[in-house]
Amino acid sequence: MKRQQAEKRGHWAETAALMALRLKGYRLLARRFKSHHGEIDLIVRRGKTTAFVEVKARKTHDEAITAVTVYQSKRIAAAAALWMAKDAAAAQSYCRFDIVAVNVYLWPKHIENAFSGDR
Repeated sequence: MKRQQAEKRGHWAETAALMALRLKGYRLLARRFKSHHGEIDLIVRRGKTTAFVEVKARKTHDEAITAVTVYQSKRIAAAAALWMAKDAAAAQSYCRFDIVAVNVYLWPKHIENAFSGDR
C-alpha cells in the first residue's frame, strides 16, 4: 500500500514539475526514461538546451534538493549518456542536470545545473 501511495505522489510531483517547466518554455521529450543504468524522471528541451530533470517531492524544497544523492546523480548521468547516443540533437547541444523540488504548498522550484554527471 505504501509503495502505491509513493508511486501516486511521484506521478503527481512529476506532473507539477512538468507544468512549471512548460510555463518556462520547455518541451517534454520523455517522461520516466528507463535504462539499465537508471531512470530519468523528465527529459525536456528549450532551444538548444536539453535538461535531464530529477523530480523530488519533500516537505521542504531544501529537503528535496538534498535528497538527490551522489549515487543517484551518477545513475542519472549514465542514463543521460544513453539518451544522447540516441538523440543527435541532444548530443550536439548543451546538456545539463536539473532538479525540480516539489512541495504541496509551494510552487515547484527549478534548479538549473543542480549537479554534474561526474560528482
